Amino acid sequence: MPEHYSSIGEAIGAAMQHNIRLAHGPDTDPPLQVRYFPPPAADPYSMPGMISRLEVTASPQDVAGIVEETTSALVGPLPQLTELVAASADWARARLNFDDPNNSSPYNLWVRLASAHQMLTLAQQDLEGAIGAIAAAPAELSHPRHHDIVQVLRTRELLHDVMGAGRTETASEEKRQQAALAGSPTAAPRPVNSATAASPPTAAAPRTTGCTR
Repeated sequence: MPEHYSSIGEAIGAAMQHNIRLAHGPDTDPPLQVRYFPPPAADPYSMPGMISRLEVTASPQDVAGIVEETTSALVGPLPQLTELVAASADWARARLNFDDPNNSSPYNLWVRLASAHQMLTLAQQDLEGAIGAIAAAPAELSHPRHHDIVQVLRTRELLHDVMGAGRTETASEEKRQQAALAGSPTAAPRPVNSATAASPPTAAAPRTTGCTR
């Protein structure tokens, strides 16, 4: 099974199919691999990090900076995705064959990838034009009754938020702090059991010398 999935539902479906194959026949796929997804706060300028920062209460300047970072020509994820789709279209272009009129699959593939590239290019232009309007937007939230007129567009949560992996890091941090306090020379003494403290130490039996008759 592949290691990367486009959505949580796809990953769950693939895992279910994998379990069905294990139950009904020999397994020909390699074993499942576990991939660690770092929390969005680990890299605020990654795509999950920027999405987590895009709360409705964020300031207009912060949102404008995030969108500008997304469309940056050097490291922006949107230009990189656009170039990836362009490279995919060029890959399909190298396989065009117009000598066989019955085989139009390579051309249809190129048309689809070229259309996706054009849409991404237009999306980047729209976002670049919206940066100034985002920065000039009011910082205060409007009344909620106005929000129901248009629909919410975000329908997916971050994978790290869904899996809830933050608790493991919190527990590890707590254990690390406890270990640091225990090894500190200024740490408070541990409480002693009252029963153990009250009983005096038992004297060792005297050692006898000589022979016994």
